[in-house]
Amino acid sequence: MLLYQPNNGYCYNSDTHFLYNFIKENLKKFKNVKGKVLDIGSGSGILGLLVCRDLEKLELNQCEVQDKFEQLSNINSKNNKIENTLFKGKFQEINFDKEFDICISNPPFYHCDVVKTENENIKIARYNDSLPLEDFIKKTAKILNQNGKFFFCYDVKQINDIIILLNKYKLNIESLQFVHPKKEKEASLILVYARKNSKSLTKVIPPLFVFEKGEFTQDVLDIYEKCSTHSIKVDL
Repeated sequence: MLLYQPNNGYCYNSDTHFLYNFIKENLKKFKNVKGKVLDIGSGSGILGLLVCRDLEKLELNQCEVQDKFEQLSNINSKNNKIENTLFKGKFQEINFDKEFDICISNPPFYHCDVVKTENENIKIARYNDSLPLEDFIKKTAKILNQNGKFFFCYDVKQINDIIILLNKYKLNIESLQFVHPKKEKEASLILVYARKNSKSLTKVIPPLFVFEKGEFTQDVLDIYEKCSTHSIKVDL
């Protein structure tokens, strides 16, 4: 999959690849995955495009606040021959004209109190003051259908708030996976699958370790191979 990315701005990273793999693994138990999927904060479009490349019965919808990334989402959708509907604006403020079967997102999740970059495009894409966690979860719960699925990744340090807010808005955690830089390091990222109006018990998938002895682990190499993405930087 060929993807154009901004030369001076936020570029997708391994978090998105790990989330894509998490989504694919959790959807394996469903025989006929179809319906409307929304990629929240689509950026260059990579997450939604990967999921819809592999699950062809899904209808791709994207929402994005930054003009630069709106352009890239449309360009990358067209180049990869995947039809998309793009909603422009802040996720919290968009009046969607439909409900969604699946919502997916690699949202801005760094806490707003940390030291920020001066690059405005990167700042919006990384820090959650542009999309606070409660706003993110509340709006997603509102636009999901009655059995809708919600997949996202987030800063693991905020797990307490994630659990509380998902419960508050009637989204039951069905599956979790923790991502660690190395086996001896604490987890840095959490991958979450929650479902609306579900009563299932939570499954915790074995952790994903990124590096071992200075090299990518085989699990990570396998994920990159599944994704098969290639980036080209462009000025917009």
